[in-house]
Amino acid sequence: MDTQTIRWRPGAVELDLDLGVDGPPKVQRLAAVGGGRSAAPSAAIPIAEVHLGGEGSGTSSSERLMGSAVGLRLRTVDHRTWTDGDMAHLEVTARDAMSGILVIARWSSWRDLPVVRCATEVVAGDEPVHLRAVSSVALGGISADGSHWWHDHEVGFAHNTWFRELMWQRRTPAELGLDDTGLRTWGIPSSRASFALGQRGSWSTGGHLPMGILRSRVERRSLLWQIEHNGAWRWELGDQDDALYVVASGPTDQNAAWSRRLGPGERFSSVPATLVLGGDDDEIFGALTDARRRVRRPHVDHENLPVIVNDFMNALMGDPNAENLPPYIDAAARAGAEVYCIDSGWYTDGAAWWNDLGSWQPSSRRFPRGLDQMTRRIRDAGMVAGLWLEPEAVSVASPIAELLPAEAFFQRDGQRVVESGRLQLDFRHPAALAHIDAAVERLIIELGLGYLKFDYNMDVTQGTDLDADSPGDGAFGHQRALLEWVHSLMDRHPGLVIESCASGGQRMDGATLRVHPVQSTSDNQDPLLTAAIAAAAPTAVTPEQGAVWAYPEPSWSDERIVFSLASALLGRVHLAGRIDRLSGAQMRLVQEAIDAYRTTRTRIRTALPFWPLGLPGWHDPVVALGMRDDDGELITVWRRAGSTTVRVPLARHSGRPLVVEAVFPTSLPTSVRWDADAGEIVLELPEEPAARTLRLRGKS
Repeated sequence: MDTQTIRWRPGAVELDLDLGVDGPPKVQRLAAVGGGRSAAPSAAIPIAEVHLGGEGSGTSSSERLMGSAVGLRLRTVDHRTWTDGDMAHLEVTARDAMSGILVIARWSSWRDLPVVRCATEVVAGDEPVHLRAVSSVALGGISADGSHWWHDHEVGFAHNTWFRELMWQRRTPAELGLDDTGLRTWGIPSSRASFALGQRGSWSTGGHLPMGILRSRVERRSLLWQIEHNGAWRWELGDQDDALYVVASGPTDQNAAWSRRLGPGERFSSVPATLVLGGDDDEIFGALTDARRRVRRPHVDHENLPVIVNDFMNALMGDPNAENLPPYIDAAARAGAEVYCIDSGWYTDGAAWWNDLGSWQPSSRRFPRGLDQMTRRIRDAGMVAGLWLEPEAVSVASPIAELLPAEAFFQRDGQRVVESGRLQLDFRHPAALAHIDAAVERLIIELGLGYLKFDYNMDVTQGTDLDADSPGDGAFGHQRALLEWVHSLMDRHPGLVIESCASGGQRMDGATLRVHPVQSTSDNQDPLLTAAIAAAAPTAVTPEQGAVWAYPEPSWSDERIVFSLASALLGRVHLAGRIDRLSGAQMRLVQEAIDAYRTTRTRIRTALPFWPLGLPGWHDPVVALGMRDDDGELITVWRRAGSTTVRVPLARHSGRPLVVEAVFPTSLPTSVRWDADAGEIVLELPEEPAARTLRLRGKS
């Protein structure tokens, strides 16, 4: 077969691409510079997998994304490379002669990061086509050359369910159903098996994170992939030609009832995906953290990291009023908060915040002298005033449900979609967007708001088929319109911070994080469980964006209060709990934590995460999270059970003299030392669950 190989060397990665004169173009090799070889080039797969209506796959495995008939028929038309600022780009255009479509695959990379951003664009030819799936990235031969790929690798993926977010798992391919089936004996290139994860509703991370990792057990090499979409997605791992492949995409017909009709000359762009090459977890998540910081919308909040108080969690719980808010606002100011967000319930005259969404008018029963009296009090106390909303939701009993046209809501088969007693606004419709935009503008101006918390407490798996080629495509359009609207709000109000929340961390995806400065990570109400979530949070979100609840209770011991407060000190502080009822001594612990945070946050915004005990397990007795920069390390250690002597290995410093000291708390006893010979921090903690945030630096 005639071939032409493009060797793309943007800086930190090496990509070899076979343009395949008599076959489809394929990535033969992708590696970090100096990172060794991929599997044999024969295991490469086409640069894109595109499924069209009216045809199946090009193999007999129609449930897989890999092996599309279009992918096999692609032939290279052109390729080009260019640079744009600090990024290098490679683009390959290929044509499918049968359908007439052009497929444009793009790869982009920074000179100094082993990270590649990928996307695919489809352009219809002279005839219309019906898209059923378009890959964001398709990469074969990702397992180590010559390995027993079914045993010599581990697949990493993260469960992300409500109250139990960010829990990473490791399995061999064989444990996931991908194994050596003996088919090579018969010359059959694939077992036809695959392991796939995905999400089909509007909670983009409601179940799993849109990420995966393949790690070699025989070489120091890992590949991480991340799909960046605030809706449905799918990734798939399988075997082809005695090696593993990965194909990742946004919504598909199979997993999210998505299809898109393209008329002649029309275009469709896939959701982006990011690939990271490296060794261990610290390396790949460090590089991903750098990349996330580079692609997101710039915001002053990323630099200042103000302390946020929110009165919901383990506190007012959606029942604010003119009597209970003032003491809570005053307590927040005493604690040292810089932002105060009034959470749900401020708009309802009833007892349940859940059932009165949509009008977004302050309740006169709860606030007979106006809600602006409360926001003035917040500002007078030196804090930025904030407010909770659920902008996409309208309760079925709300007058807005009848005032807006039926077309302003998600519909299926001519009926409005009802989920959890709510209707879903469709931001593609001008009436829906005009309603929520006017409501938010009114609140910002009348109440003097500088912070908004956008929550989303339902998972609409039905999509909408109104003015759409498919239910999944209607949802896809809404999801893109949602983020465009959030962009426009912050364009109009420079400095406005809009937090993303979806029952905690059920929309913790790359597309959302490119727009929102702050991201909620969980709704978990137990500090012992929250510790594992806080320790794993930087796998999904940059530390300076990841908000973690700290909710001290007056009935708790000092150590339990410290345990909860410590969970937020290497991320974003979401202070809650009954801070209005704390004793003077308990409030001083809170103030101490906030003072400590002010000394560390200037480092958090640029530091890279690491996990000296590995990524946390849900029931691990001890979990730890570190932040590393040029000045040393910050480490939080949570002991939930087990020995009161905790040893935290830092092999990279073995044999070196270091100073280790407590950042928080300093008012409680902390026995800690550095064992240089063992390369370990040795920490003595009390019998009850306890946590400490430590600082390490070299001896001067």
